[in-house]
Amino acid sequence: MKKRLGLILMFSAVALLLAGCTEFNEPIYEDSEGFWNKYIVWPLVSLITLFKELLGTYGYGIVAVTIIIRLILLPLMIKQTKSSKEMQEVQPELNALKEKYKSKDAVTQEKYRTEMQKLMTEKKINPAAGCLPVLVQMPILIGFYHAISRMNSTPEIELGTFLWFQLAERSITLAVIAGIMQFVVLRTGPAMGNPQMRMMMYVMPVFIIVIGTILPAALSLYWVIGNIISIIQNFFIYKPFKKEEELVEQPAKVGGKRK
Repeated sequence: MKKRLGLILMFSAVALLLAGCTEFNEPIYEDSEGFWNKYIVWPLVSLITLFKELLGTYGYGIVAVTIIIRLILLPLMIKQTKSSKEMQEVQPELNALKEKYKSKDAVTQEKYRTEMQKLMTEKKINPAAGCLPVLVQMPILIGFYHAISRMNSTPEIELGTFLWFQLAERSITLAVIAGIMQFVVLRTGPAMGNPQMRMMMYVMPVFIIVIGTILPAALSLYWVIGNIISIIQNFFIYKPFKKEEELVEQPAKVGGKRK
């Protein structure tokens, strides 16, 4: 698990570097140089502009392209989510193995790794299966985030409004909505059954709200739409209401046995 987390963090750092952080607030044009600008950022800007022409505003263009990108990535996201769910389900058995082989000597740790690998094989779980979707998604999602920011810095582009929000300006309201939506995403996903991930339920929404009050409202709009899709996905895969009903029924059953 540590290697997996390290791999994701390492790739995130590389992706951010490739995103051209020094150009984050620079205008974007068709002749902008660099691989990232030419093959990631500008095509996304062109796609948003295309839907702006079709739908009337950049706000609707951002919504449409967000939905299209998330639908294209949906199979990978479902694969990642299912992998996370499988790891969550096997976690009690992994914890039991860790307790059984808690000694830090080399022989015991080798037995622990052997037993853990055996368990993973029996359950047909590949711990690295959730990494590939993240690696594929990261450049696209960062690129889209980058494209919106660069559009806002391009004098020839007027982002305009979405509903009553000025997309080129900061919006505390939209940032708060984005943060709340992120909380719902985490509340309906793997974090709700994993004590180690519960901290994310409070840290990530606050982080998004803080960042959303600094950056243009167009980015908060992107977060809101993306999170709505994630919530729908979680309801189909994790069935959070069903899990809550099971948690309520379990104490009742235990109480019945005691009587």
